[in-house]
Amino acid sequence: MSVDHDPGPGPAFAEIFAAVPAPPDPAAFWTDWGPVFYRGRLDGSARILCIASDPGATERIAGRTLVGNAGQRVQGFLARLGLTRSYLCLNAFPYSLHQHEDAEAPHMLADPTQRDWRNRLYDLAAQAPLEAVVAFGVNARNAVAMWNTRPQIPLVEIPHPTSHDEQKLLTDWAAAIGRLRPVVTPDPDGDASLPDYADRFTEADYAAIPRRDLPFGVPWFLGDDSWARQRQPPLNSAVTRPRPDDQHTLIWVAPAGHV
Repeated sequence: MSVDHDPGPGPAFAEIFAAVPAPPDPAAFWTDWGPVFYRGRLDGSARILCIASDPGATERIAGRTLVGNAGQRVQGFLARLGLTRSYLCLNAFPYSLHQHEDAEAPHMLADPTQRDWRNRLYDLAAQAPLEAVVAFGVNARNAVAMWNTRPQIPLVEIPHPTSHDEQKLLTDWAAAIGRLRPVVTPDPDGDASLPDYADRFTEADYAAIPRRDLPFGVPWFLGDDSWARQRQPPLNSAVTRPRPDDQHTLIWVAPAGHV
């Protein structure tokens, strides 16, 4: 078992997380599983702030955001910038949103209680020496647009890692890497010269979530779904919400044969 782990939030972030408001429309979210807030550095050392939409099923298991397949694509994106640790990932929504409620997301993001709490969180994150902000997807873009105290640093808006338009995703992500490399300082153990994205996603475009981003004691495979992607047939996710009881039940599949 790895001893490297995330120690959790300090007092300032813990206070904001504890004050998270209930969703504006609880029926639009998987509220029974509670909120998920972050992944990465809360100690003021982040140089890039990544904002995504909302946590998924794997994120609920981990208690950290951007951990599943989408998060592993984002980790591959960060690796191309030479970042191994100096990042912070937050969401537009701390609760997981039902997909059929996407059309209502802009109105719920604009709810004053939600907006003010979210901006307080972003403001605290921006006390770090950020060099860029990356908004992944429409909800993140809308949330950042309402952040009226955002620092005057580069903002890059690109498709969410789960986008069904793979070609646009790859094209826009490649362009974002080109724009960010001159402004984001790599970590000492990072490599900002990794190959560019090609014409389709491959396993090389994913990266496992570092142990330092996860709570102590999680199993080795949490945050590394390479085994699931390589199965025949592949698993789209190792954690799923089974219908009709998806409000209350998660199914988590582990790889076999590892001790």
